[in-house]
Amino acid sequence: MSLTTSLLIGRSGLTAAQTGIQVAGDNISNAATPGYTRRVLSLTPAAGPYRGENHANGQGVLVERISRALDPAILSRLRSAVSDEASARASYEALSQVESVLAPLSDTGLSAQLGEFFDAFSELANNPTSAESRTLIVQQGQSIASYLRGLRGDLTTLRGQIEAQIESGVERVDGLLTEIGELNRAIANSELGRGENAALRDQRDALVREVAGLIDVSVLERDSGAVDLYVGSTPIVLEGRSLGLDVERFPAPGADEPVLTIVTTEGAEQQKVFPSGGRLGGLIAERNGRLATAIEEIDRLASSLVFEVNRLHSSGRSFPGLTETTGTLRLSDPADQTRALNDPANTRASALPFGPTNGSFELTVTDAATGLTQTHRFDVDLDGIDDAGAAGFGDDTSLQDIVDWVNASVGNMSATITGAGELRLTADAGFEFGFASDTSGALATLGINTFFSGEDATDLDVRSELAANPGLLVAGLTLGSNERALAIAQLREAPVESLGGITLLESWRRTTDAVAVETAAARTEQGAAEQVRASLEAQHANVSGVSIDEETINLISFQQQYQAAARLISTVDELTQILISLV
Repeated sequence: MSLTTSLLIGRSGLTAAQTGIQVAGDNISNAATPGYTRRVLSLTPAAGPYRGENHANGQGVLVERISRALDPAILSRLRSAVSDEASARASYEALSQVESVLAPLSDTGLSAQLGEFFDAFSELANNPTSAESRTLIVQQGQSIASYLRGLRGDLTTLRGQIEAQIESGVERVDGLLTEIGELNRAIANSELGRGENAALRDQRDALVREVAGLIDVSVLERDSGAVDLYVGSTPIVLEGRSLGLDVERFPAPGADEPVLTIVTTEGAEQQKVFPSGGRLGGLIAERNGRLATAIEEIDRLASSLVFEVNRLHSSGRSFPGLTETTGTLRLSDPADQTRALNDPANTRASALPFGPTNGSFELTVTDAATGLTQTHRFDVDLDGIDDAGAAGFGDDTSLQDIVDWVNASVGNMSATITGAGELRLTADAGFEFGFASDTSGALATLGINTFFSGEDATDLDVRSELAANPGLLVAGLTLGSNERALAIAQLREAPVESLGGITLLESWRRTTDAVAVETAAARTEQGAAEQVRASLEAQHANVSGVSIDEETINLISFQQQYQAAARLISTVDELTQILISLV
């Protein structure tokens, strides 16, 4: 081996040591930099062509590569843990807000108000002629209606706030995906198979982690160094191209409100993206899940309260009786006025949360001067079978049928359909009317002689005529009787078919209990997800984080290597000078 070869070996040692000092210095300088991955210098001996008789000499050292200290498996698990924690936190925050709105333990909550409402009817049953009890009942009914409307309004507002967070989050993800696509192109163009561009890769990893906190993603790296991102099996970044994200609303089978879904915006057609993790996944799950369910349950409870109370109240008499009343149900489409009330083609009636069934109701007309009363019975045919015995709605009862029956068969009374499509009943001068048994629920459905108006929590209120004149409140069938007031009071403990055979109070308790249980579970899940993420964070730091002590040792080692290599070159130089002087 010549002195020149020795000189080159010394130079390679200087180069390797100098590179090592630079790598250690870079690590030390970025020890506190968020998202920085420790750089590792890999050296390899340089093999040379020179061979002696019984040996082969090397050619010094080569810098093989400078790479990031990274465990892909830990990094992948960490991204998943970040998504899980963010999703659990978002779910807990949303559920906590729902629980706060429902206020199940409040002394002024719905359970307390329902109890006071039924207590007021019990008082009326004890004293059916009490004007004070009637006024109190109307006030209690208005309080319940206002509370349920406010409750639904608060949940609707909360839903709007969550939707705004989702839309803002999707907009942020869309921007991050564009940046990741640009970094993909920059990395592929800068590396070209010649080693890692560690700085750009760190930037991209930081962006991917931020995306993972918003939406769960899986990462697939290509040979070019670019990465593809997927949510489930749906791609959202392919090499240097972001497919873009936006929020769309899609109708859900059986749901009154559309569900929120994320969709891609690039390509020939939109692809739906269904995140199961990340903050967006948690928010969407609660917006489309528990929050939507809570609103539906409040509407169902309000509808059941309306129908059950109205069903009993409408089939009774006030004293003095009615001289005119207008129903609250509007069949504004003239075609719906002649269609059967149970016909699915009756767009207005079929959209109601409640409806009439086969049965009958009685209309009583009283001569105010003599007190003579006549009772007329109307059979409500809603069996879905025509007169020929075939399935069909052609012979079933419509609103027009009721109008025709009153005008043709009930003396001293007239019936019309208002321009808005409501049923209006009017007694002749000197006469008044009321109702008796209604086994069909038709009166309650049409809003005739009811206590409440409205269909669910969006428009629930006490019927305007009753609010203006509490004396129209029904207590029984005859003056001084209490059948209807007692029956309404007993709704406190009565099973309600539309609620699955449980009481109104039990239905509300189940709703609030379910929210409380889910909130507690979400709190526990968030704590567990946080611990998992922290554990993986520590593992990732052990592999990829910078240790000042370790880098100081590396720095000293490379310094000594540099000094030794310099000494080698100095020695070779002295030998060369000696050799030259001998010539």
